[in-house]
Amino acid sequence: MNSCHAVRPEASPENGAILLVGNPNVGKSALFAALTGRYVAVSNYPGTTVEIARGAAGLNGAARAVVDTPGIRGTVPISDDERVARDLLMDEERPTIVQVADAKNLRRSLLLTLELAETGLPMVLAVNMTDEAEARGITVDLDHLSALLGVPVVGTVATRRSGVDALEAGLPQARPAEPSTSVGAAAGEVVARVAALVPPAPFPPRGVARMLLSGDDELADRLDLSHRARDEVARGRQDLERLLGVPAAVAFNRSRLAAADRIVEAVVTRHRVRRSVGEAAGRVAAHPLLGWPILAVVLVLVYLLVGRLGAGTLVDLLEDRLFGEVVNPWARDAASRLIPVGVVERFLVGPYGLVTMALTYGLAIILPVVATFFFAFGALEDSGYLPRLALLLDRSFRRMGLNGKAVLPMVLGLGCVTLATMTTRVLETRKERLQVTLLLALSVPCSAQLGVILGMIAATGAVGTAVWSGVVVASLLAVGFLSAKVIPGPVSDFVLELPPLRVPSVRNLALKTGARMEWYLKEVIPVFVLGTAILFALDETGLLGVLERGLSPVVQGWLGLPAAATGVLLIGFLRRDYGAAGLFALALQGALSPAQVLVALVVITLFVPCIASVLVIVREFGARVAAAMLAFVFGFALGVGGLLNLALEVFDVRIG
Repeated sequence: MNSCHAVRPEASPENGAILLVGNPNVGKSALFAALTGRYVAVSNYPGTTVEIARGAAGLNGAARAVVDTPGIRGTVPISDDERVARDLLMDEERPTIVQVADAKNLRRSLLLTLELAETGLPMVLAVNMTDEAEARGITVDLDHLSALLGVPVVGTVATRRSGVDALEAGLPQARPAEPSTSVGAAAGEVVARVAALVPPAPFPPRGVARMLLSGDDELADRLDLSHRARDEVARGRQDLERLLGVPAAVAFNRSRLAAADRIVEAVVTRHRVRRSVGEAAGRVAAHPLLGWPILAVVLVLVYLLVGRLGAGTLVDLLEDRLFGEVVNPWARDAASRLIPVGVVERFLVGPYGLVTMALTYGLAIILPVVATFFFAFGALEDSGYLPRLALLLDRSFRRMGLNGKAVLPMVLGLGCVTLATMTTRVLETRKERLQVTLLLALSVPCSAQLGVILGMIAATGAVGTAVWSGVVVASLLAVGFLSAKVIPGPVSDFVLELPPLRVPSVRNLALKTGARMEWYLKEVIPVFVLGTAILFALDETGLLGVLERGLSPVVQGWLGLPAAATGVLLIGFLRRDYGAAGLFALALQGALSPAQVLVALVVITLFVPCIASVLVIVREFGARVAAAMLAFVFGFALGVGGLLNLALEVFDVRIG
């Protein structure tokens, strides 16, 4: 996606890009916003589904491209995000690294600094969140740190733009850091032996050699190493392990860690301070017992913002008032006067029209929901609560073969499953991404659908509410547990730093929400248009009616629902929340009994979220995986709904 929100000069190809590099949760995005303002372009990195934010910053009268790279722990990648960050370092022409470090945890950041030093690229170190460090009694001697590393070092508080001017002034003085790590003379000879066989690369040969010896086999493919060079790398790994007693990657990391400890000891001063309210609240939020009531409060607040304001007030305002009373009547009138051709008119403003369905759903129904959720999610993200939520739920997710990181896309799924499916790329293994995508497609209702469900569930009473909740949660746990056994592959380690709880910056929230809304408009709306066009074609050819008649026996006989529910379920494939709304309308008309409402709710909750999410699954994992997932979810939803209908009849359960 490309967008321009403010007037800025075009980045000159004669000025190398500024790459913002750093560990996760160090404030890179906030610094990116401070440097670029609202001039932002977000796009997938070529050959991947990892999104990269690009902007332009005016520096000394010229413009330079600024790239916000994914958070990394090192230059030898273990995930798609880290692979993209490594490739950016190698692919960008004459880049300058701005490493963003966390002043509260300088040791971890320096591990990455010393690894980046081996790339030989010019860099500046931005020691961020100095205010939070000082609140914890941590002071960093920036001048001494600069002297030890041999690069400009600037203290920043990116959320307040503090230190940004000094950072911009220091960029022209960027230079390669001075590596100060060694694994001994004998091991150094092995590194030199491999380096001598490295072809020309953007990094110094010894740096490339260390990456290869650390196990970066993809880099070997990227450099098109000869068989002789690959054999030498393999022998080098064996020689280093024999010399050092540990794998090469461990030895290199230990040497960097020792150097980082020496630097920290020289530049960091600590003094005792009283624990802040934010720190105390952060501990409580992650507590295995006290954290649950806080989670309940957070979920209620998110629901009030997204479910009530977004899915209720704003959707009513846009769908009923704007589109229902203004846009759609005007479009129908214009189409009948200007394009009096039946099929074209129906394609634009018919039951499956681009305006009356695609734009109405995308802009009037979904847009306000995802906008409020993006704001809520951004607040949770910037406040530091999400890592605590991941820690709180880690034990539960471990039982499903996942870890706490899976919480993040699952929570995002409450806003929009389509978007959440794309965020599964934060998970490190394909097994985890497949599992979470399956669970998202199966049993995570988006906020718009959840609002409709909560409106309908009242008709089923306390018993119906308990049954619906129990069936959905049991399905989630059962499918998660079984998929962990069936889908091959390892589970990644759960390593997560807990940042302090903080009050989010409204400006940063607005910028982040705006960038995500731009992504939604450019990436998701076209999918809605495509899905509507498919439904239109099915309707025009009569295939939609054939599908309705073919499914009626299943809907009526197995699920015990009236025939009118067949079309609603089919339309639910376009938008699951729209299917829920159709069932709600049937319930209001008295066409569904409380028991049928309960069965319908279970089916629509476990139903495929929407055609947009299916197309995203195709893009992320391929058509074969998407087809298999789709078949399973359809069968599972209908199977559970039918069994529930049978159980209600056999045990004569009174609902409502």
